[in-house]
Amino acid sequence: MTTEAKTPLKLTPLDGMTQAAECLKILAHPHRLRMVQMLLQGRYTVGELAESCGIPSHMASEHLRLMQRCGFLVNEKEGRNAYYQIIETHLANIMTCIEARFGGKCN
Repeated sequence: MTTEAKTPLKLTPLDGMTQAAECLKILAHPHRLRMVQMLLQGRYTVGELAESCGIPSHMASEHLRLMQRCGFLVNEKEGRNAYYQIIETHLANIMTCIEARFGGKCN
């Protein structure tokens, strides 16, 4: 009987996992996932995102505010419009997994 030495596990510190869980909670909403999916393909205004999700602009603004607070998005003012865009590059990988598992891109 041989005993093999186990390779040490590479684990993220628990405080990092706590932060990850909080950010994943923010993403865990169908409208927010739709917004991320759109924003990975370009810049959009609150109104454009709200229309795509079928929700009022004030609700879309709240979703965007939460994602912005988590560090996923920024907005850029151009005249009277604010355009949102993704700054967290890892969101693309998360969306790739979601799209592969749950049916691809939604239209």
